[in-house]
Amino acid sequence: MKAIQVEAPGLFTTVQDLGREGFGPLGVSPSGAADPISLRLGNRLVGNPDNAAALEMTLLGGTFLFPEGAVLALSGSDFGATIDGVGVDPWMSFEALPGQTARLGPTRSGARSYLCVEGGMAVRPFLGSASTHALSGLGGFEGRALRKGDVLSIANASQPYRRLTIAPYILSRLSPRKILRCTPGPQSEWFPESSQNLFYNSTYRVAEDSNRMGLRLDGPAIPVSSSGHMITEGVSLGAIQVPGGGSQIISSPIILFVEQQTTGGYPKIANVISADLPSVGQLRPRDEIRFEQVSFETAGALLREQEALLASQELIQE
Repeated sequence: MKAIQVEAPGLFTTVQDLGREGFGPLGVSPSGAADPISLRLGNRLVGNPDNAAALEMTLLGGTFLFPEGAVLALSGSDFGATIDGVGVDPWMSFEALPGQTARLGPTRSGARSYLCVEGGMAVRPFLGSASTHALSGLGGFEGRALRKGDVLSIANASQPYRRLTIAPYILSRLSPRKILRCTPGPQSEWFPESSQNLFYNSTYRVAEDSNRMGLRLDGPAIPVSSSGHMITEGVSLGAIQVPGGGSQIISSPIILFVEQQTTGGYPKIANVISADLPSVGQLRPRDEIRFEQVSFETAGALLREQEALLASQELIQE
């Protein structure tokens, strides 16, 4: 079985697949790739199923040795990757020969890059998923981010190497957005029209302490008019909650993300639509974003359009 040796782990590199759904009632959030579109595309470039486990790197990439070689693809943000000093571009498959080393530096664009390997990462699944749940220390590789000296196994694969790329026009239509589209949250009526206008007309900056649990936003605080007591309830991926309560001017919003708490007692003004959740995964600290409200019908149509692009026969090119 082939392997990857970690010579430098980068800032925060974990094993991720598309996550574990259905365990919210047990208090386990889905985890999984912060940018699932990039993971799916990277896996397709190396002939893997969409859900194959890969390495997710955050802001700063690592250095990885391939003693037996491997077929690889980089997707997501450009981390300035090289193989033994020769530059390699994202969004195409390439081959690391036995003994070669891949090095990735600081991001040149968004927050996360995915290193997909033909066969996928061979780790023991937890609740049906290979994804690292860093908050609980479960899943992935020993339930944690990678460290120098780690050796990860690669699942067996026997396909002949083919140099593949993603069609540029499809890639451009799937590129991350800085205007995030939202549907009304379950407590949207708690927010008066003036508060909703403030929320949708303001620019927010991603705070430095944002992570996979949630993205804190620096910007205008949003008043809530309702003085009712909110009962703790389940929360959805991409929910935008406004901490505080009563009629006070309270703090700026938080976007709950892939390792979110599964219940919460703060009002939620909106929810990022499914089609834009991959864009949230590419937001870096200090990035500026805005919100745009859409209907539930539009949200469904945008997701179907995105999936149609991913199903296009013209997606992968040789």
